[in-house]
Amino acid sequence: MNVDNMQAQMRKGILEYCLLLILSRQDAYASEIILELKNARMIVVEGTLYPILTRLKNQGLLSYRWEESSQGPPRKYYTITPRGKEALALLDVVWEELIGQISAIRNGQ
Repeated sequence: MNVDNMQAQMRKGILEYCLLLILSRQDAYASEIILELKNARMIVVEGTLYPILTRLKNQGLLSYRWEESSQGPPRKYYTITPRGKEALALLDVVWEELIGQISAIRNGQ
């Protein structure tokens, strides 16, 4: 059994949820998102992040805008949309249900 591979797959499965959570607090650009994920030890590289951000944008859950930066080229800031907030609320319920289900299995209930 490759535990590292299983852990990576589990993280991939919840990464979209984590991105919506981060962006529900404030708009952010990719480097800020990656830093927050790394600080939470959800190690992510840009190559993983951008396709997910694009998918969420294409689903209407995120939008973006360009802002000038004093430290280099313009930055793309991502924003959660009203539709994204609705999806996040549903995912919050799903997450709580999943935690309960796993706890029941772990405790033999």
